[in-house]
Amino acid sequence: MPMVTLSSVPQPAVWHGVPSVILSDETLLQRKAKVLSNMRQLGLDTLIVYADKEHGGNFEYLTGFIPRFEEALLVLHSTGEAVLVLGNENLKLAAHARLENRVVHAPWFSLPNQPMNNQKSLPELLTEAGVTAGKTLGLAGWKLFTGVGDDVNQMFDLPAFIVDAIRQAGEGTLQLRNATGIFIDPDGGARTTNSANEIAHYEYGANLASTAILTALNAIAPGKTEKEIASLLAAEGQPNTVVTIAATGDRFAHANLYPSDKVIQRGDKFSLTTSYKGGLSSRAAYVVADASELAPAVADYLDVVAKPYFQAVVTWLEHLHIGMRGGEMYDLIERVLPKAEYHWHLNPGHLVADEEWLCSPIGPKSDALLRSGMMLQIDIIPSRAGYAGASIEDTVALADEPLRQKLASEYPALWERVVARRKYIAEHIGIRLPEEVLPMSNTVGYLRPWLLEQGKALVCK
Repeated sequence: MPMVTLSSVPQPAVWHGVPSVILSDETLLQRKAKVLSNMRQLGLDTLIVYADKEHGGNFEYLTGFIPRFEEALLVLHSTGEAVLVLGNENLKLAAHARLENRVVHAPWFSLPNQPMNNQKSLPELLTEAGVTAGKTLGLAGWKLFTGVGDDVNQMFDLPAFIVDAIRQAGEGTLQLRNATGIFIDPDGGARTTNSANEIAHYEYGANLASTAILTALNAIAPGKTEKEIASLLAAEGQPNTVVTIAATGDRFAHANLYPSDKVIQRGDKFSLTTSYKGGLSSRAAYVVADASELAPAVADYLDVVAKPYFQAVVTWLEHLHIGMRGGEMYDLIERVLPKAEYHWHLNPGHLVADEEWLCSPIGPKSDALLRSGMMLQIDIIPSRAGYAGASIEDTVALADEPLRQKLASEYPALWERVVARRKYIAEHIGIRLPEEVLPMSNTVGYLRPWLLEQGKALVCK
């Protein structure tokens, strides 16, 4: 393994004012074709996709929008016919949807006390949408149940009133199964791989998050408040895909999750996270200029936490490749950063898209293949009692030669950013990225353990 040392390095470049990339009509047609193909493989006549504001990714994948403050259903038939079942305030969006549709108005999906003067029951309206007796139906919520103690095919994360209405519409003869895997099964789900257009669409968010995170890191100083730092994590009016974190000292006092008026003190632990569609960036370190400013009990933080964690991230990045099985990566991280000592317990890496966590092909004994077009977030979370954490979560994409050529030819500005990021990572951080690993975030591999020393970071020698 290369030696890890704290060295003087320039900060990574960031890009401001990057234009958003709109998903093309061709992309939306390809998405629908992928979903219909997966439906055929499962023998489904109809797929019912649930959405609300927090769980709208599968719905948005095909329609281009989420139902904001309401609920919605997309009823997709194997023939390709699509029916949108919408509440009061989303009816107007049907005309702007990215797939051809007809609309059924379901006022039950609207906000409390809004008009619900419907003449037909919800089962009757679902029948109008094509949910009829004798069909094989898949229900897609947002959660991929993977436990071994339940019949996961018969677990549904849609509201009970909707599932009950579906059963009634089918007059007791429907065959129902959980079909969320059509979208997010880590080994073949439609949403787990991306085209060049989709990668360019999502790189906008990864660039935005990592630019904001570096801006906020550089603003941290004793005497400022969490809110002052957190304000720098809001970017271009875009919606965050996770709760923003700007937390100094011990977190969660009074069960608070949000940036507060707490004042930053020299020697504090500090956590920082922001996320937009396509990418999250996160950092955890100390508000000090060097190790001499740490409390005596954590004076060895660099050797006990930061360097071992950084070595694990380097290993993750240098070994990531197309064709790798998720279980291989899991075992590799277990070898370099043993769970028994560093107490991480989630998947060391997962897929991102419109959601911060789409699903994960990386897990114990996982046979899921890492494929070209996947976008992955580095997500290894060490925990040592008494010490601050260490975190450099960022996003990369896997792209084979044809996909890289397409990105370079169709999105030259994006490709210039990718090339610049790879050059910085190689020349200044000393990480040897495989050719197929494309940094989507500006801060991939950049770990600054002392937040008040902006000119130093961990590097490989």
